[in-house]
Parts: sequence; structure tokens; C-alpha cells
Amino acid sequence: MEYSIRELSDLAGVSARTLRYYGEIGLLQPLYTNDAGYRFYGEDEVAVLQQILFYRERGFDLKRIRDILYHGDFDIMNALEEHLLDLEEERERMDSLIRTVRQTILSMKGEYKMSNEEKFEAFKEKMVKENEEKYGAEIREKCGDEEMDASNRKMLNMSREEWERMESLGSQIKELLKEGVLTGMKADSEQAKAIVELHKEWLCMTWRQYTPEAHQSLALTYVADDRFRAYYDSETTGCAKLLEQAISYWAGKAKE
Repeated sequence: MEYSIRELSDLAGVSARTLRYYGEIGLLQPLYTNDAGYRFYGEDEVAVLQQILFYRERGFDLKRIRDILYHGDFDIMNALEEHLLDLEEERERMDSLIRTVRQTILSMKGEYKMSNEEKFEAFKEKMVKENEEKYGAEIREKCGDEEMDASNRKMLNMSREEWERMESLGSQIKELLKEGVLTGMKADSEQAKAIVELHKEWLCMTWRQYTPEAHQSLALTYVADDRFRAYYDSETTGCAKLLEQAISYWAGKAKE
């Protein structure tokens, strides 16, 4: 079956202008264009458009979608299974948040006794999921599945006090780094040492075992990886570099 651009627009709920733009950037070409300049799409193009919309729903940008779809090893069945898994995980996250909100409402009405641990369960699950999506592949490759899984379990088993302490440490470290950059703090200073100790405490809340070598190795990614650097430099450029240099120096001293 073939569809004109208007028919495909109506079918998919996507504007004709968007379909034309997808063609301009090489994301979705029509099956053919007739002598009058009208575009027509076949079943294969419909399948590609469905994939585009799935990936867009998952937050992928158009360049990344194009790279995925037109990579030599792209397989539509594998893509569908990946979409299904992602959507099921998203549903679980939403169900968990809905459950937490519902229980909190009932608790405030006096109809349900909610523990403090329950209040934070959904947020811990969300953080574990986000960490996996952003950094899981690299950490698993570098440290192994066992270390990553153990870290996830520690996070999920945190008490309310531990959770709040971890959140507080993260904010405190960023504030001290910002102040350090603005005041010209040296990486080998006692102030920098205090930041490294706080960072070590923060890591140990999720790490199964701490070593100075692992601390130094992780710190290198803070300047080498754009995602980590953006996290620490979100307000003041140079925070990631200061943290890496401080960890390199003081964790190195700990090995002596």
C-alpha cells in the first residue's frame, strides 16, 4: 500500500512539513516522487517512520536516530524489542512514583502508615536507573558487572538518613569546588584535601570497596568525559579539573 504525504501525515499524526524536513535531512525519504512533485511512501517507509517516532519518544535527537537507522547492522526486530524493554522499564518507574505519591496522600490523610524508607524508594530506583543509562556501560566495562550491581544494591538499600547524607555530600562538594576555583585553591592544599575526603565518603556510600587507585582512575574521567565534566562545571568552569588534580595528589599521598 502507498500513501501520499498528506495520507501519511494523517496516519502517523505527524505534519507534512515535518515529513518533508525528515526527507531534507536524509532521515526519511519517500518511495518515489511523481512528475508533479508529490511524494509517496510505501510500507518500508511507514516502518521507518514508526521507528523514528519510537526513538523520538525515548528522547533521541534526529542525528542520533539517523545514525542508528542507517547503520549497517540495524535490525528492526531488535529495535522493537529494545523499545519494548525501555517502555516497560519506564512504566515500572512511573508505577513506582505513582505508588509513592498515592501512599503519601493516604499517609497524610491518616489512612496509611508510611515508613520514611518508602517515601524515598521510588527516587532511589530512579537514580539507579539514570546512573545505569548514563554511565553503566562504561563502569561495567571498566569495573565489572559485579561491582556495578553491588553499587546499585547499596543505593537501593540506603536508609533515609543515608540518602539525605549522600545528597548533601554531593551538593557540598560542588559548592566547595566552586569556591575553590573562584579563590584559586591549590590541589595540594588542606582545603582541597578536605574536599577529597568528602568525595571519598560520597563514593563509599555506593562503592563495595574503596582504593586510592580506583579513586584516581575515576577522577580522570571527570576531565576526560564530557558528561562528568559538565556535571561539575555546570556553574563554574574548572571545578572538574580542580577535583581531578586534588584527588590525584591526595589519593596518591594515601598510597605512600
